[in-house]
Amino acid sequence: MMLPEKLISLIRQGEGLTVEFKKSTTDITKDVYDTVCSFFNRDGGHIFLGVKDNGSILGIDKDRVEQIKKNFVTTINNESKIYPPLYLTPEEYEVDGHIILYINVPVGKTVYRNAGRIYDRSNESDIDITDNADMIFNLYARKQSTYFVNKVYPAIPVSSLRHDLMDRARRMTRVNIEHHPWVDMTDEEMLRSCGLILEDPETNKEGITLAAILLFGTDNRIMSVLPQHKTDAIFRVFNVDRYDDRDVIITNLIESYDRLMEFGKKHLNDVFTLDGVQRVSARDKILREIISNLLMHRDFSSGYVPKLVIERDRIITENANLAHGHGNLNLKTFRPFAKNPPIAKVFREIGLADELGSGMRNSYKYTKMYSGGEPVFTEADVFTIVIPLSEAATATVGPTTQVATQATTQGAAQAELSEKDKALVNLLLKHPDYTQTKLAGELGWDINTVKYYMNKLKKNSVILRHGTSQSGYWEVLYKG
Repeated sequence: MMLPEKLISLIRQGEGLTVEFKKSTTDITKDVYDTVCSFFNRDGGHIFLGVKDNGSILGIDKDRVEQIKKNFVTTINNESKIYPPLYLTPEEYEVDGHIILYINVPVGKTVYRNAGRIYDRSNESDIDITDNADMIFNLYARKQSTYFVNKVYPAIPVSSLRHDLMDRARRMTRVNIEHHPWVDMTDEEMLRSCGLILEDPETNKEGITLAAILLFGTDNRIMSVLPQHKTDAIFRVFNVDRYDDRDVIITNLIESYDRLMEFGKKHLNDVFTLDGVQRVSARDKILREIISNLLMHRDFSSGYVPKLVIERDRIITENANLAHGHGNLNLKTFRPFAKNPPIAKVFREIGLADELGSGMRNSYKYTKMYSGGEPVFTEADVFTIVIPLSEAATATVGPTTQVATQATTQGAAQAELSEKDKALVNLLLKHPDYTQTKLAGELGWDINTVKYYMNKLKKNSVILRHGTSQSGYWEVLYKG
C-alpha cells in the first residue's frame, strides 16, 4: 500500500514533539519503546520505522518486515516491558520501492512505563523523568480528571478567609453587572456559586478549596497550604546583570494583581494611543491581559517561580504550565484550554479577565498600538509571553517621577492609594510607633509586603519617618 499524502507531509515536517524516525532496518531498536511510552504520556504521536533522522527513506529489509511487526506487538503486550500493556499494530507502506512501518500512538489516559521507567516527550527527545519528583507529579496531574486547585480542606472554615476581600469582590462585579447575584449572597453562598466549596472524594467531607484560599485567604493561610506560592516582578533596564527594581509578591491572587499592575505602571510609560477616535491606555490593557494570564493559568503544583520581567525592549511573563502542546501559538488556530476554571471564573466575574481566549486577541491588538510589534505566546511546560516594547515605553521621562510629583496633591494621592495603602495608613495613624514587624503582625501580611507598601508610601510622600528605626515614629502626611 502506498503511503498516504498526510503521512508524507508528516515526514517532510521532520522530527518533533509528535513525530519520530527510526532506522530499524532489520530489527526494532530498543529506543522505539521509549518513544512509544513518551508519546502515550504526552500528546500522542507518529513513529516511522525505516526512516533516517533527517527524513530520508531508508526502508526495512523485506525479509524482516513480518518479524519486526510480530516482535513489536508482542513486546508492547508484555506488562513486564510496557505497563499498562498496549494494543498497537504497525501499518506497512511502500515509498519509492522501499517498505516502511508506521505506528500511530494515541494519548494515554494514564501514566505509562517502559521497563519500569517513565518517559516524557520534550521537542524531539524522549526524557527519562523517573527520578524527577516534580516532573512525575506534573505528569500525573495532567492525566487526572480534576484540577490541583480543587484540592479540598475540610478543616479550614469559611470564616478563616478574608471577609473584606470577598466584599471587595462583590463591589468589583459591578464593572460588568450593576446588581450582580453575589451582592445578596453570604460568603459561603458566594463561594459555592463559584465552585470554591467542594466535597473531598476521599473523605466525603465538604470544605473550601485551594482556589478559595488563593483568592481570599490571608497571607499566612496561603503559605501554610502552598509554601511555594509567590510571584517575582523584575525591572531590568539599566542594571542588566541583576535588576533595577524588584518586588517579591506573596499574597492572595486579587492583591497580587494589584501589586503587579502597580509595578508595571511604575516602570512603563503610558504612550499616547488611539482606538479609533478614542484615547485608550494600551499599556494598561496589555498589563491587564498578561497579568491575569500569569495569575489564573499557572500550574500551582509546581515550584517554578512565576515572573513578570520588564526589560528595555520587551516584557516577559513566565509561569509553570500543564502544557497541551509545545511551540509558539498562532492567533488564527489557537484553541484555549481552561487551566484553573474556578480561579478564571472569579477573575471574569470581578472584571479582571474576559472570556477564555480573549486575552491573546487583546494582547495582539494593544501591542500593535503600543509598540507596533506582535506578542509571542509559547506553550510549553513553562508558558511564556513576550511583549515587544518601543524605546518610548521604558524611557526615563516617565511614570516614577510623575507619580512622586502628583502624590503631593490631595486628589492625586487619593487616586494612588490602593486598599492596602489605606489599611497601612489607617494603622499608622493609630500606632505611629509601630515597627514593620508589628505592622505585619497586626495586618496579617508577610514582612516583604509591608516593606513594599512602606517604601511606596514614602516615595509618594504619603508618610515620613522621624528618628531611628527603633525609637522613631511615622508621620502621615496625607490622610486620605
